[in-house]
Amino acid sequence: MRVPIAHELPKEEVRRRLSDHSHEIAEVVPGGMADVAVSWANEDTMNVDVTTMGQTLKSRVLVEDKQVVFEVDIPLALSFVEPMIKGAIKSKGEKLLAPPKA
Repeated sequence: MRVPIAHELPKEEVRRRLSDHSHEIAEVVPGGMADVAVSWANEDTMNVDVTTMGQTLKSRVLVEDKQVVFEVDIPLALSFVEPMIKGAIKSKGEKLLAPPKA
């Protein structure tokens, strides 16, 4: 699953916001029952592994100049939650990447 979210921020600011808020990823999982591991493969790729209900969701966050792309590998056993995950990523991601208020 791919969820692109447009932004108008400098890449450095996007990376900072992602790093500062990565601990909030577990809050998106229903019931809050998730273990989250975050690492940076390079300055523009954040790897996120979320383990819940005996399954691990491997995902990547790709920081691009005008968008951030969230890629999530959803196992077949969890495919029924794809719309919920996509909606949560879109909602939280848009708030995270909103331009600063003047």
